[in-house]
Amino acid sequence: MSLINKRRFLNTACLLTAGLLMAACGKKAEPPAPAPVASAPASAPAPAKVYVVGTDAAYAPFESQNEKGEIVGFDIDIVTAVAAKAGIQVKFVNTPWEGIFNALGQGDRDMVVSAVTITEERKQTMDFTDPYFDAAQLIAVKETSKVAKFADLKKLKVGVQTGTTGDEAVSKLLGKTNTNVKRFESTPLALKELEAGGVDAVVADNGVVIHYVANNPGGKFKTVSDKDFVPEQYGIALKKGNAELLAKMNEGLKAIKADGTYDQIYAKTFGAPPAAAAPASAASK
Repeated sequence: MSLINKRRFLNTACLLTAGLLMAACGKKAEPPAPAPVASAPASAPAPAKVYVVGTDAAYAPFESQNEKGEIVGFDIDIVTAVAAKAGIQVKFVNTPWEGIFNALGQGDRDMVVSAVTITEERKQTMDFTDPYFDAAQLIAVKETSKVAKFADLKKLKVGVQTGTTGDEAVSKLLGKTNTNVKRFESTPLALKELEAGGVDAVVADNGVVIHYVANNPGGKFKTVSDKDFVPEQYGIALKKGNAELLAKMNEGLKAIKADGTYDQIYAKTFGAPPAAAAPASAASK
């Protein structure tokens, strides 16, 4: 091969080699295979609904607060037991009596348990479970008082808790706008006023009156019952129209009465089961 041809051959070979190298360098890398998509985990079950129960915790022995601030009492034990049988969770929230039914109607509370008397008027705006307690009104006076019956209160200053059936009874006897009707936020406040001499008598739910008198011997009170007081019953109040929850609570109530749980709670609070307890151990609002 001549020198010229050899050079041409080498130049051509170099160009071909350089072209191949450039092509190799310019080639894009193949993208990595996509990672397998993991299957989405099964969604966690929604947390169980906790039903909010309003209660006016100033009504021992039915609902009050202990030294730890916990809400305790007969009503609390009853609803807790009923809820367990019904398979639902409940949470108790201290709610002033004067606003308790508004809170229920607006949906801020799912239920109310607060020694609530079942009345035809209340049934227009809320639903009730089957009755769980028999009740009556009772008069509290000083030991030296000559009051012997309800009618004896006509010309006296009488303390009541606002909006209760005691308030209704006294309002009918004295007149709703009579200035001798003294209304208080709670029955214990009315009884304190009786002890201080600001009122001559208090008409209230008998269980609360008896509990207060027994725990305040220094007040020198006595109690007076009257056959003219209309027997009452109270139940757990629910927002009107919640038929599903109402059915569950009624089933739970039947269950605790059937298996003896109700009698145990009653005896724990009042010292004897319902059949043996004195009628004056009941209470209602």
